Amino acid sequence: MLESYAPILIYAAVVIGFAVANLVISDLLGRKRRTIDKDRPYESGMTPEGSARVRLSIHFYLVAVLFILFDVESIFLVPWAVSARALSEAGVGPIVFAEISLFVGVLAIGLAYVWRKGGLEWDR
Repeated sequence: MLESYAPILIYAAVVIGFAVANLVISDLLGRKRRTIDKDRPYESGMTPEGSARVRLSIHFYLVAVLFILFDVESIFLVPWAVSARALSEAGVGPIVFAEISLFVGVLAIGLAYVWRKGGLEWDR
């Protein structure tokens, strides 16, 4: 049984060895000169303005979490959309469609709840 995992283990060992070798070689051969430009934070080619410790509103985090939540849940619709024709040919199309409709309904109820509570308003 372990013989079937041997290629994967060898591949993992080669990948980890390559990564470690690159880190060690770059540390040994790389230049060690520190300059003011190297110590400055990089902000996409722009000079940073203000402090990095800016306090953001809790609404920013709430909208970010809601976006991730609905984005990840909507990704679950992709496999169904890809296999919808095969499912309908197999005879389980109406059952799967009812399940997906329930799923989308729960998402809509959740979105309506967040919308009603004002979770999507920025200027509060």
